[in-house]
Order: sequence, then structure tokens, then C-alpha cells
Amino acid sequence: MSATAVDLTTAHGSGTTGHEQPPHSGGHHTSMGIDSRKIGMWVFLASDCMFFGSLIATYLIYRGRAEELFLSGQGKGPLPNEILDIPYTSISAFVLLMSSLTMVLALSSVQKGNVRGTRIWLLCTALLGSIFLGGQYFEFTSFHHEGLGLTTNMFGSTFFTLTGFHGFHVTLGVIMLLSLVVLSFRGGVTQGDAINVEIIGLYWHFVDIVWIIIFTLVYLIPYKDVPTEGAETSMRFLHSLGVM
Repeated sequence: MSATAVDLTTAHGSGTTGHEQPPHSGGHHTSMGIDSRKIGMWVFLASDCMFFGSLIATYLIYRGRAEELFLSGQGKGPLPNEILDIPYTSISAFVLLMSSLTMVLALSSVQKGNVRGTRIWLLCTALLGSIFLGGQYFEFTSFHHEGLGLTTNMFGSTFFTLTGFHGFHVTLGVIMLLSLVVLSFRGGVTQGDAINVEIIGLYWHFVDIVWIIIFTLVYLIPYKDVPTEGAETSMRFLHSLGVM
């Protein structure tokens, strides 16, 4: 038997030919060569885009409605231009945006096999997310003390619903980041598991982008300047005269 025939027989016996490709490691890749877990996250984020889109659309539809009702004597304050603290929220937004940078550094570290660096940057990202949540809790508490609640007026309803659901998403992200940190101590976050960090990174970046949109629409675009104090004073004066 010639050497060529022996080679062909050996190749046939081993079950591989020159036209066959070795299977993907892990068995998570699709026919397009994209990890199925990543596709699943993209599908989830697409559905979340529609969810936040509906919340943002609702907020925009009823934006300014609280001021109109107040001027007509049918609503009550406080109103957005009275309680929104743009400088304070700008700091919170900056903190959350910086967490995207630390998330990128975490992914870069795990792709290089630097488990310690991955752990550090994941903790930094979770810490920045927690600081943002703490700032949001303080903001909600201060609004509540000033008389703004979920059912106070139209602004309160749309504001707390929109920002509250975003805060819930940030909370889920922090939990996932901390889970990766715990998993790293058990050897579950290695260079071969970089896809897991990448998937959670996609979710985290999405949450940051959504906040940029919310921050712009809710805080940066000016509201109607309603002279609430003057209106209340005039009503009290007319009431004292017996006119109202």
C-alpha cells in the first residue's frame, strides 16, 4: 500500500477530511459564526428599546401637562422647574458614563487573560453604578419631602415611572457585575469566558445610553416658567377679599 493510501485511510479512520472544520468550542456559535448568547442579548436589548421608547413617548406626550393644569387651577405642585436640580443630576450622569469606560477596561483585561485586572474593573463599574443609584435614591427622597410623589401630578407620574424603571435596570446590571466578580474568585472568569463579560457589557452600555436620552429630555430641555408663588399669593389675596 502506498504512503498516499495510508494517509487517506488514516484520515478516514479518524473521522476528519480536508473539507471538514473542527467544531466550535463551547457549542454556542450559530451558523453565522456569532455566539448565540450574544444574539440573545441583542434581542433582549431590542425589546428593551421598545419598552423605554414607550415610556419616553408617554413622558413627552404629557410633558408640560402639569403646568397647564396648575395654571387652570386643577393641578398642584411642585412643578419641574421648582425641584429639578440639574447640577446635581449632571454629576450622577457623569458617574454613570464613566462606568462605561471601566466596563471597557474590564473586557480588555479579560481578553488579555488578566483576571485580577478584570476583577478590579468590574468592581469599579459596580461601584460607580451603585453611586448613581445612591444619588437617584437621594433625589427621589428629596422630591418626596418637597411634596412630589407618584400620584401628585402628571409630571410626578411620568418622571418616577421613567427614571424608576431605568434605576431598576441599573440595579440589575450591578447585580450581574457583582456576580461576575464572585465567579472570578471561583475560576469562572478566564480568557476563554470573555464572552460573558462582553454580553454584560452590552447591557451596561445600553443602560448608559438610555440615561443620556432621559437626562437630555427630562433635565436639560427647559420647562415652562410658571409663576407658582405669585399665583398662589394672588389667590390668597382674592380669597381674603371674598372674591374667591
